[in-house]
Amino acid sequence: MLRDEAGVVPLAGATDLYVGLNFGTLEPRRFVNLWGLAPLRRIALRGEILSIGALATYTAMIRSRAVLRRLPMLAQAAREVGGLQIQNRGTLGGNIANASPAGDTLPVLAAADAVVVLRSAAGERRVPFAGFYTGYRASLRRSDELITAVEVGPIEGAQWFRKVGTRAAQAISKVVMAAVRGAAPRIALGSVAPTVIRLPRTEHALAAGAGIEEAAAIAGSEIQPVDDLRSTAEYRRRVVANLVRRFWSDTAPG
Repeated sequence: MLRDEAGVVPLAGATDLYVGLNFGTLEPRRFVNLWGLAPLRRIALRGEILSIGALATYTAMIRSRAVLRRLPMLAQAAREVGGLQIQNRGTLGGNIANASPAGDTLPVLAAADAVVVLRSAAGERRVPFAGFYTGYRASLRRSDELITAVEVGPIEGAQWFRKVGTRAAQAISKVVMAAVRGAAPRIALGSVAPTVIRLPRTEHALAAGAGIEEAAAIAGSEIQPVDDLRSTAEYRRRVVANLVRRFWSDTAPG
């Protein structure tokens, strides 16, 4: 259907699409309902790879032993997405496809060096999450492709997640951060640029033994926050610096 019928949009939990329809900001009016595709709900370990189906809901990720064991920061992010109704309907694939820079799971996938699995009638391909987004709400997914799964390899080091919003839940993030403290630290942020981003210079500085104040200052220079209805650019810069400090303190050995 995606190949042969122009303008058809995949629909999963509809927690984002229905908002757009209600506000009149969504142009498409033809959808293909994916909700009944049970194989896309599977969460499984395949060798060393954690595979999470695109239709896995936030509730499923919160309850999954495989996710809790291998990617606990994803389960933590899922707990802070909306209320129970949203968690029961919203999906990982939908969060990726919606491409909002404020998506709560996206920094987790960036920090985990995840891979997005795309499938069309012609075949399947894998795209590193780090290169999946090309701009604000824009990605490499073609109109004839579905996001079918996300794959995550083993992660060495302590995982960490924080969401800063008006409330602890049921609020769009002002800043959201996921990080891994290992031999090569990883830090990813949402709501501070047109897309979710990694902080390579900050990561390199921490790996090289830089002091935390130096690393926090570098982090502030790597983001591109804006003033909007939820917050100001200056507030976001201060929060990012504080989150980097908190991450390093919370994950300190011993």
